Amino acid sequence: MIDRAGLAEFLRSRREALQPEDVGLPRGPRRRTSGLRREEVAALCHMSTDYYSRLERERGPQPSGQMLASIAQGLHLSLDERDHLFRLAGHQPPTRGGGGINEHISPGLLRVLDRLVDTPAEIVTELGETLRQTPLGVALTGDTTRFTGPARSVGYRWFTDPTARDRYAPQEHPFLTRMYASGLRQIVTLRGPDSRAAHLAELLLDSNEEFRQAWDAYEIGVRPHDVKHFVHPQVGALELTCQRLVDPGQAHSLLVYTAIPGSESHDKLHLLSVIGAQPLH
Repeated sequence: MIDRAGLAEFLRSRREALQPEDVGLPRGPRRRTSGLRREEVAALCHMSTDYYSRLERERGPQPSGQMLASIAQGLHLSLDERDHLFRLAGHQPPTRGGGGINEHISPGLLRVLDRLVDTPAEIVTELGETLRQTPLGVALTGDTTRFTGPARSVGYRWFTDPTARDRYAPQEHPFLTRMYASGLRQIVTLRGPDSRAAHLAELLLDSNEEFRQAWDAYEIGVRPHDVKHFVHPQVGALELTCQRLVDPGQAHSLLVYTAIPGSESHDKLHLLSVIGAQPLH
């Protein structure tokens, strides 16, 4: 059962504890509110201000699990705070760990991403499902958060969607085929035969000869290269170094792409930031 008073009090306390700079917003010279304004939180949670305001006023319908997940992410809640939010609203909290799709990004990882406004970066799950991108990340690879179902996994798309390879240099394709098959096998072993990783492997084994050959090679430990070779439809070839920050609690990784200062790729990244986030075709 929903605890309306407790939910309202908790939402107010978390909103008032957040500062604009905590969520990547400008403070502005005329701010008088302690913490964030309701309309700011509503925008961060992808909902109307009226809907969010009613929750803080102990009114409105019981929020769905999906709505609560959006609120938890928008308010930069920790996992314990997220679970508390779900229970106040009368729901069981989502499962933790790497077995299911973990949409909730830790506040620390979000704070780092929010500050990478001029850098291509993304937060992904262990199966390569993109949860969040910076604007320049979208400009580099397209909006990879838009996919649904098995196609959310970049490794699955690699074998099933020819356009998934367009942004990578052709000479990298054989290695990436080996890497995605090897990585998926390791996750299947880690998560077990009933995991989402195992389901993806079964789908690919049933439908894709290239994946079957790479899977049967039984390679373990094929690690991503530190330097990635992208091919962008507007700026051309890019050689970028990828740094990875791992959140083991949620099996998430923050991937940050940088170019050597003064290099041709560095100039192209600057051009890409001017062009803006345009989808790949």
